[in-house]
Amino acid sequence: MSDFKYQKPFPITKDTTKYRLLTKDYVSTVEVDGRKIVKVDPKGLEMLSKEAFSDVSFFLRPAHLNKLKSILQDDEASDNDRFVAHTMLLNQVVAAEGELPTCQDTGTAIVVAKKGEDVYTGVNDAEYLSKGVYETYQERNLRYSQVVPFSMFEEKNTGNNLPAQIDIYAEKGNAYEFLFVTKGGGSGNKTFLYQETKALLNEKNLTEFIKKKLRDLGTSACPPYHLALVIGGTSAEATLATVKKASAGYYDHLPTEGNEGGQAFRDLEWEKKVQEICQKSEIGAQFGGKYFVHDVRVIRMPRHAASCPVGLGVSCSADRNVKAKITEEGIFLEQLEKNPIQYLPKEAPHLKDAVEINLDQPMEDILKELTKYPIKTRLSLTGTLIVARDMAHARIQQMLNEGKEMPEYFKNHPVYYAGPAKTPKGMPSGSFGPTTAGRMDPYVGPFQKVGGSMVMVAKGNRYQSVTDACKENGGFYLGSIGGPAAVLAKNSIKSIEVIDFPELGMEAVRKIRVENFPAFIIVDDKGNDFFADM
Repeated sequence: MSDFKYQKPFPITKDTTKYRLLTKDYVSTVEVDGRKIVKVDPKGLEMLSKEAFSDVSFFLRPAHLNKLKSILQDDEASDNDRFVAHTMLLNQVVAAEGELPTCQDTGTAIVVAKKGEDVYTGVNDAEYLSKGVYETYQERNLRYSQVVPFSMFEEKNTGNNLPAQIDIYAEKGNAYEFLFVTKGGGSGNKTFLYQETKALLNEKNLTEFIKKKLRDLGTSACPPYHLALVIGGTSAEATLATVKKASAGYYDHLPTEGNEGGQAFRDLEWEKKVQEICQKSEIGAQFGGKYFVHDVRVIRMPRHAASCPVGLGVSCSADRNVKAKITEEGIFLEQLEKNPIQYLPKEAPHLKDAVEINLDQPMEDILKELTKYPIKTRLSLTGTLIVARDMAHARIQQMLNEGKEMPEYFKNHPVYYAGPAKTPKGMPSGSFGPTTAGRMDPYVGPFQKVGGSMVMVAKGNRYQSVTDACKENGGFYLGSIGGPAAVLAKNSIKSIEVIDFPELGMEAVRKIRVENFPAFIIVDDKGNDFFADM
């Protein structure tokens, strides 16, 4: 038998985060039995939560922006890589003005906290952290995305983006540490658990596994990604929790080797290997190239001998993660970049001109124009788009099932899969980037057979059924850049009106007018699919 020795599962060796002091209010100390207790007024938790979720919705980390800048400086980056990176930097300049959030999907509010045993609040901390979430989403131009069930099939949007996910752990000491995350549906849906075996754990099998599973990620979560791969875990939930925190940079300062106690560690060699696999995939920053990922974190964990869980997940181009802490010195929040224009080059990257497409012409003529160009062609769209996503598609499918006619607007105009954030005063639209195309895949065939969805605009890869439907019916799928929702709202969307299903809120059908709206031909009417050809 071995001797007992406790091993901390995640021994983070240091914290290099640059914090800013929010306030010294709400924090005091008291001596109890020779121990210094940090007393936190619950209002301090509320204030911190409100400030954190406000900051992270409009500002990103300097390290993330430097990654985008480096793409523009890399001679090996493709034109599409550079176009996406430059657009994302422009988007952040707009978002930092504080009106249009970085992404229209302003996410599920997540709080991960470690509360020292010598921290006293005297309340249910989750309640006050939730109040901060509530206030931020009420006061800022953010989107309410949380729906709650009343029965197995009946749901309703809460109208305040609650409930939040709040996980509070016990820790030694008198500090209270936090990670605040807003996780959008696109990147949240690209978190995977694979139940493998010992057979995976050799170089050949693991390499092939990674190459295959990267395809599961696709581009619908808005690359370039901060990719996390976790091998092992004492349970499935432990593996997935580690994926989320690793993708947020929370475990950057783990040890780089294992020990007999089973400490989690970063495998730097495999991080380099996985990054190289990602580069060679040529998926790139959404439309082909080198930059499918910014960076990779590979974390190895202990496991049950009969199990080998593997977790894969990402933090997307809206890398909305911010750390915070409460100590006896005050309440501190990670310093995000509030002057992102400094990361932009003096001149935009030189790219081949986009093909201009007039959307204000009969659908037949739009299709005749698109069929002239191959997949990967970059387009500039001007004219009318119909905006509809999951709930609206389900309503229209129900109409067809009942023998009713498809609405004419779905036949006469291209459809843009999206759902906006709240509209700032004096602007035509709130942040309004594309949503994941794949969720609408089941509707494409039936809709195209009756003349609808002939041109679709969204983000990410799609199933073979969409390619088959477009080939059979003469349709097209155009890929829009996932991520730059703020710059699209400010520069490309000129007007917006609700035209159907207003009770669906942000999922109501809208008609919008766009100018110079960027897109790429991803699936054409000849059976070609950009992603299938990668």
